[in-house]
Amino acid sequence: NARRLRQNQTLAEKAFWTLVRNRRLGGFKFLRQVSIDRYFVDFVCEAGKLIVELDGAAHEEREDYDARRTQVLELFGYMVLRFPNERVLADPGGVADDILAVLRPERV
Repeated sequence: NARRLRQNQTLAEKAFWTLVRNRRLGGFKFLRQVSIDRYFVDFVCEAGKLIVELDGAAHEEREDYDARRTQVLELFGYMVLRFPNERVLADPGGVADDILAVLRPERV
């Protein structure tokens, strides 16, 4: 499943991956489409215990499901950040700043 998800990325996922791959974002390593418990998360930074989820049209009308999913992931010690696909595409620098504010809180 993870391989299939990586091969069929959305435009926003491709843009975000370009932003974070090869430790481009503050030297932090991100992985994509990682299985945690019974869920596949879009992106995870293990060092920062941070999950980044990109939400497109598929997440509309699914707020309750997403909230329960976030609660489960938080039980594993992760913080979950969600960004709409449109913001990732329109303001990648702002998204990067928001993520770095979480990963490096002392420098913000």
